Amino acid sequence: MKVLVIGTGAREHALCRSLSLDPAVTALHCAPGNAGIAEVAELHPVDALDGAAVTALATRLGADLVVVGPEAPLVAGVADAVREAGIAVFGPSKEAARLEGSKAFAKDVMAAAGVPTARSYVCTTQAEADEALDAFGPPYVVKDDGLAAGKGVVVTADLDAAKAHAGACERVVIEEYLDGPEVSLFAVTDGETVVPLQPAQDFKRALDGDEGPNTGGMGAYSPLPWADPKLVDDVLQSVLQPTVDELRRRGTPFSGLLYAGLAITSRGVRVIEFNARFGDPETQVVLARLKTPSPASSWPPPPATSPASNRCAGATTRPSPSSSPRTTTQAPPARATRSPAWTRWPSWTPRTPTSCTPARGATATPSSARAAASCPSPRRAPIWARRASGRTAPSPGSGWTAPSTVRTSRRRRRRACKPALRFLPPSAV
Repeated sequence: MKVLVIGTGAREHALCRSLSLDPAVTALHCAPGNAGIAEVAELHPVDALDGAAVTALATRLGADLVVVGPEAPLVAGVADAVREAGIAVFGPSKEAARLEGSKAFAKDVMAAAGVPTARSYVCTTQAEADEALDAFGPPYVVKDDGLAAGKGVVVTADLDAAKAHAGACERVVIEEYLDGPEVSLFAVTDGETVVPLQPAQDFKRALDGDEGPNTGGMGAYSPLPWADPKLVDDVLQSVLQPTVDELRRRGTPFSGLLYAGLAITSRGVRVIEFNARFGDPETQVVLARLKTPSPASSWPPPPATSPASNRCAGATTRPSPSSSPRTTTQAPPARATRSPAWTRWPSWTPRTPTSCTPARGATATPSSARAAASCPSPRRAPIWARRASGRTAPSPGSGWTAPSTVRTSRRRRRRACKPALRFLPPSAV
């Protein structure tokens, strides 16, 4: 596969690095690129905002896939021009990219989809802005409605500074302040199914103690050890899938990378903003954790129900989440095709037990002997093994039995067998 990446920044460098590690990518190009990208891809000059120029370059290179990195070309409709030429594109259409290009449009979509977000007012005059600022009180949050490279948001307790920023913008969204830490979550979607990656946290404000103005990003890290393990699944169900469904209902399906900027508030998760592309600097830390190739290199997605783009180092590997009940069109994979849960835990390597005997007085049958011999030993021996009084494990098929004169209660026999059976693969049970 020949891939062309559009963009010039560190985000595009991370994308190119990830793509260069994919054995399916036979040729990697970037336009315009930078000096760092030149080490892994061939550079070409092009106006990234000119859809015709990008299309001509992709055609001349024989590109099988074009990955649009920045938001400005997406909002300008570059992805539409390339698609019209019959070339696959990783990135949404111009209409779908309005989710990032207009914060007022994003608020309208979230309201229609029932996505939790901050209360807000869209203001076009200074009088409307003053009224909205008075309604919410400090800290004031004023957002330029259009693209501003991450620098169009002012969060301040200074009313004059908030009014000045609102007056400098043609149209602004003024909203209530959301307390709590911020989290960035990427998700790959084809317009129906949504596959989340792993969350990251970035830092936007300059200076120590977050005392400075907002920037495009001061740095990021992943994984987030403090985050709720259910965070990704909860956001998928309450934010990402409803948003994709709503855009499809409006006739502007979103395909590519959907970025949700979240605030973990005292009232729950709230959406701060949506982006229509990989975030910078989160991309650098999220893609570096991928065990599988970049999700962009597997575009368009195959019909399989379990793409592996969400497999990150140190994260639990799980099958691709299906669509919500409103949009489910594929049957879940057969249970017999899945490996046992304990084999999917990346932080635990099963070990062959050295002593796996039944509880005192329990009668060991050939089936329980096989269960004992195949039981993977956890970090701490199960209770039924610790009560074994030093007996050695019978070999499978040996026909060993406990003395018939010892009677065991039904509860103890059930407790002795259950842990062994719990770890067996479905085919053995």
